[in-house]
Amino acid sequence: MKKVLLTLVLILGFLTANAQVEKLAGPRVGFTYITAGPIADFLHDGFDFDEDEDGGYGSTGPAFTTLYGWQWESRFADGGGNITGIVEWIVLVGGMERGKFLPSASSIIGARTDKGLEFGIGPNVSLAGIGMVFGVGYNFKSGRLNLPVNISVLPGRKMTGEIQNQGGNWQTEEYEYNTGTRIAITLGFNMSK
Repeated sequence: MKKVLLTLVLILGFLTANAQVEKLAGPRVGFTYITAGPIADFLHDGFDFDEDEDGGYGSTGPAFTTLYGWQWESRFADGGGNITGIVEWIVLVGGMERGKFLPSASSIIGARTDKGLEFGIGPNVSLAGIGMVFGVGYNFKSGRLNLPVNISVLPGRKMTGEIQNQGGNWQTEEYEYNTGTRIAITLGFNMSK
């Protein structure tokens, strides 16, 4: 009986604490600049890109693409002070204006000041792999309406690839390339309750 009572108290305590956390969600749109690398090559040439013939990854140059997605936000550590802790989950799709599908998902933990300045860091998963995203922005408020505008940077990573050459016999040569740095500007909206 004590275990059942303790379980009920814990569940009610969790639900009460969870009800005090403000949760927001809303759409995000924007664009991103991608430096030379395999994602920029995919945007330019799609699956027709041949790294062996075209000189390796990044030979097509940098690319721009639009972004469309959704953001979920939970606020925590809000003691009524000047800074509130935030956790954001952002799912975006890029490349649609070119008929491509480039999904990415980020989880960002950070803080927002009472004036609206926000900053954060967290992991990002995309077709380029896993990396860390760094973001800064400002949350414009008009009544209960929030209008977040953010700039985020996801640095490229050095990777190693292989090319097979036929110089009398098949030889494998390794080369280095960069996945491409992504710099994005996004804006969105959501309503606080």
